[in-house]
Amino acid sequence: MRIGKKLIVFIIGFCLPAVISVSYCLSMWFDHRVDTFKNSAIGIELSTIKTHIEKDINQLQLLANVYALPLSKLATEERKLLDEAWRDSQLADHLSLFYLNNGELQPFSPIYDDTMSFEFDTVPAQLKHATQAQSGIYMLQDKSFIVSLVPVSESRSIILARQLTPEYLSTYGLKGLVSRINMVSGESNLVYDVNSDNPISSIKVPSLVFESPIHLEVQFSENAFNQVKLKYDLVTFSIVGVGLLILIIGYIWLKLGLIRPFRKLMTQVADIDPIAKTYTPLVGSGCSELVIMAERVNILLARIFQQKERFKTTLESIAEAVILTDIGAKVVYLNPQAEQLLGVKSESAIGTSVDSLVKTDKSIKDDLFEFMFSQAQQPVLSKLKLKTDKTRILERSISNLLNHKRGVIGSVIVLRDITREELLKRQLRQKANFDSITSLLNRRAFEERLDKFSHDAQSIAICYFDLEQFKLINDSCGHSAGDTMLAMVAKAMQSCLSKDEMLARLGGDEFGLAIRDHNALEVAQLVKRIISSVSMQVLRDNGCHYKVGVSAGVAIARAPYISPKELLKDADVACIAAKRKGSNQVHFYDDNDKESIYQRNAPMWAVRIGQAIEHNELLLYYQPIKGMGPGEHKQRMEILLRIQEPCGRILSPAQFIEAAERFKLMNDVDKEVIRKAFLWLSLHEEIWDDHCISINLSGNSLGAEGMVEYIAEQFKRFEIPSKCICFEITETSAIQNRNRAMDMLNYLRKLGFSFALDDFGTGFASYGYLKELPVDYVKIDGCFVKSLATNAKDYAIVKSIHDVCDVMGIETVAEFVENQDIIDRLEGIGINYAQGYAIGRPKPLETYIELRRSRGQPLQAKPALELISA
Repeated sequence: MRIGKKLIVFIIGFCLPAVISVSYCLSMWFDHRVDTFKNSAIGIELSTIKTHIEKDINQLQLLANVYALPLSKLATEERKLLDEAWRDSQLADHLSLFYLNNGELQPFSPIYDDTMSFEFDTVPAQLKHATQAQSGIYMLQDKSFIVSLVPVSESRSIILARQLTPEYLSTYGLKGLVSRINMVSGESNLVYDVNSDNPISSIKVPSLVFESPIHLEVQFSENAFNQVKLKYDLVTFSIVGVGLLILIIGYIWLKLGLIRPFRKLMTQVADIDPIAKTYTPLVGSGCSELVIMAERVNILLARIFQQKERFKTTLESIAEAVILTDIGAKVVYLNPQAEQLLGVKSESAIGTSVDSLVKTDKSIKDDLFEFMFSQAQQPVLSKLKLKTDKTRILERSISNLLNHKRGVIGSVIVLRDITREELLKRQLRQKANFDSITSLLNRRAFEERLDKFSHDAQSIAICYFDLEQFKLINDSCGHSAGDTMLAMVAKAMQSCLSKDEMLARLGGDEFGLAIRDHNALEVAQLVKRIISSVSMQVLRDNGCHYKVGVSAGVAIARAPYISPKELLKDADVACIAAKRKGSNQVHFYDDNDKESIYQRNAPMWAVRIGQAIEHNELLLYYQPIKGMGPGEHKQRMEILLRIQEPCGRILSPAQFIEAAERFKLMNDVDKEVIRKAFLWLSLHEEIWDDHCISINLSGNSLGAEGMVEYIAEQFKRFEIPSKCICFEITETSAIQNRNRAMDMLNYLRKLGFSFALDDFGTGFASYGYLKELPVDYVKIDGCFVKSLATNAKDYAIVKSIHDVCDVMGIETVAEFVENQDIIDRLEGIGINYAQGYAIGRPKPLETYIELRRSRGQPLQAKPALELISA
């Protein structure tokens, strides 16, 4: 069917019925909208009328409530004057005042001559003795009134009445919409019918007499709604007529402007010869779409004729080698780059199998068939090596060649030379995994390769090397000289190794070595050779010669208990032990060595200490210090620190104090001990007069910035007597931090604190410093005390220390007192105090008070100290 006939069928069969249907539906919708509008307008109008009635009742009630009491108290003359003023004002229109005395209706003034007829034929019983104000509509025969009654006494009421005349009632309704409003007594029995000519509705209104219901009858006019319906009908018929006229004009316009030009364009398309070398451009007319269609066809024809040349130019201009094959993997095209890369000519290559061109890629033909059979839409990438005049690394990309039906008709192979990129990647990996100074593995690569290196090994030994005196080279000669020494050390170490070892620079002046399947003796011999080789390296700089030593830590594990990363930690701990021995020393990690275990667990304990401080989990213990000799002595005790494991076991200080010192946590630990000790003492005021507690200060805290201020702040906060506190400092820390220690001791002594010099006798020139340090007590080191009863030398040393202190006015305290024989000897010497297991073992500080009470030791009762919580 031609396009013209289709247009006629479309107009008659579709457009015309659509216009009629739309017009009919529009008419129905207009009728419905008129009815809806009618119901809505009537409902709104009824609500408005009811609102006006209620508003008038409320206004009259408000007026009555406001003026009732004042009006009832007016004298006769005043009422006359008010009545005259009332009638002269606008308020007198349809509004009158009355008295209700004992059920009898009376005028407001003696000169009452109201033209409004308002009488109660029979006053309702409920209004005669009304005790509350009442308002509502009152019907008297065919007249209606708004009445408001306000009692002013038990037998007297004021009544305000407004007559509702037909003219006044008509003002309630909208002109043109409401034709009549009547006030009717009784219940409404009307049934509202929206389809009637003049619909009537009723509104129930408040009645003054409850037994006599009243309602309004409102009659609406139909003229307004009929005019709206007539307008809607005219609109519907106009739409139908205009629609038909538009259809006729539209058909004529389409035939002249579309059908004829389209037929002409189709004739030109039919005359196109796709095989011809040239073509005649199409000419479109009639409408812009046909002109555009002709232009698009012309563009398409131009692309078809130019496609082969453009395709050839594009392939020859790209940098990659491109090979096109057919469905049988035969070459159908090569671009110049492919000819140059493969060393063949296009004329000789076309028609040959692709695997004969790329001989080094033996699987290329099978890969092509598999890929074309899969009909994959995405290209597949792979790498291959091409060996011609020089070896090259190529990236091979295979894509399917599709026809217009999305069927595979061949393949496209793209070869890209990535030799330079691979070289750059290799250099980046070299930088990422190897140290730039020594060309050894770095720490990250060493740790990553340890697992693979230890796979299937019977034993693994990890050696941790730390150079001695290397910092001297950096500081004296500069880092460039240090780098030269590191390179020399690395070569010296490598010269001692075979293929079974893996060497790395772990950072700074530290090296790591992994050894497979060697026993401890062989490892020790190898490490000695490395130390010897490194020690012979000499760096000459500015006429000076520099050498470095090596401390080596070794950790060995045997299958199946090999954990390379744990071994590296153990070797690091062993290296620390080797450094303590001196230069060029070797130390093997031993699980039974407590010192090594402490070093290995130091990081874990450092974390645990931080958690304990943060969560207030540090435990305070005490050990009593007994006064020796006759006379009364203050009860003294030393505060000790403990940490409790999750299992409940209490750890001794040796397991965590060293970790705290190594990781610079002792300052925080001392502060927490001071805070908790001050808090405990502040809560037990009853022991202030006869007790003194000793608190240890570590070497890190002695003179540390902020420590003096912290102690002073806690002292002020807890308000405890300074005489109850004695700080203990070790002889070694006091000597090492002499100036800072002196400043701190002098400041705290001004606050009233006392000081004890702990572990006295083990340092250098102890007596020389003793006369300079402002201490009150000297605690003699336990190494002289524990053998006092059996060793004459120790006895003499202890006695000499006491004699010197006695002359200087310093009291002495003996530590490590473990038996009665030692106590007897100490009493003979005249030692002032003794401390040790023979005096008392450490116990939790929180149990001290209860233990004293259980032993019957008196505690002086004093008022409880109100303390701000720590």
